[in-house]
Amino acid sequence: MKKSVFIGVMAMWVMLLVGCGKARVDDSYGYLYCHMSDRGEWTAYALSRDGVAWHDLIGGDSVFSAHELARIEGGTRDAFIYRRHDNRGFLMVTTDMKVAVSHKWDNYGIDLLTSDDLIHWQSTTFDFRKGPDIFVDAGTAPDFFADWSAINRVWAPQIHWDADYRWPDGRRGGYFIYYSIWNRNEMGYDRMFYSYADETFTCLTKPQPLFDWGYATIDADINYVPADGLYHMMIKKEGGKPGLFTATAPALTGPWSEPDEEDYVNFEGNKKCEGVSAFQLFGDETWRVAYIEYSSHPKNYRICQADKYMRNFHDPVNIQGVASPQHGSFMRLTKEEYERLEAWSAAVMAQREK
Repeated sequence: MKKSVFIGVMAMWVMLLVGCGKARVDDSYGYLYCHMSDRGEWTAYALSRDGVAWHDLIGGDSVFSAHELARIEGGTRDAFIYRRHDNRGFLMVTTDMKVAVSHKWDNYGIDLLTSDDLIHWQSTTFDFRKGPDIFVDAGTAPDFFADWSAINRVWAPQIHWDADYRWPDGRRGGYFIYYSIWNRNEMGYDRMFYSYADETFTCLTKPQPLFDWGYATIDADINYVPADGLYHMMIKKEGGKPGLFTATAPALTGPWSEPDEEDYVNFEGNKKCEGVSAFQLFGDETWRVAYIEYSSHPKNYRICQADKYMRNFHDPVNIQGVASPQHGSFMRLTKEEYERLEAWSAAVMAQREK
């Protein structure tokens, strides 16, 4: 690319940064797929106008330095992207984990990230082995664990805004962050827990149990479904009949129903699936449910359809246009946000060609 074109692209990028994150979510123009790369334990982006055909940004490479922002192991797995409830920026949570270095499927914490523009990120890392003092309610909330140092998994965090949450000082609203924990010394299997983060997204309350069905559960994805007025959680069940199942609840903290054993992602046969993430196309009441089918070689990142009640899963297809898809999440973008990311990607790729 000629130098003059590169300068023009950079100028366009700077212009698009102005006022970022303040456009109304109703002005949906396209979609962002924010995901762990199957080439490595970093976070990558892909864009789509229709939620069907996608294309990688910056060649599917890392959108930030995982080594700098994940301060425990230097890897950001299972990226979950979320728009701030007041529409003034963006949030992300990741599993701080790097199997390529540790050579084991254990990890010890999560990363909370914030951004004004989806490009520049900063993070706060929580190493759960350090114990209750890292949590904002260290002196007041009950401790679920006797030995925090024995925690060996903190997996797949996700976010949902809870406007009804009340902080001890009277503030209303918090980010409900849910994830699985395993402490081998005190638990027989992975269980789902939750914490709350405040508006700064730099603090967490102590983990509290969300539910326990008597067997391991991981990779929960919670969405509010307007059609029935309930929260729907799709989750990977490791016990009983394995697969991706749905539970429902009237509130984020429950009580959560037992999984529906008759309505689940069963069309993959005996293949193993995880990392579920549901989203809606704008103007459409029905749902798309994405997940990684990881037992085949090569793996398949699938997107199936569900009805407006997030039921009756059918018609799975492989994602189109993403070179190395893995566990991730989806978010609608405005035209301004979409074009800003396109311009950023073009600028980075042009710089590489110089």
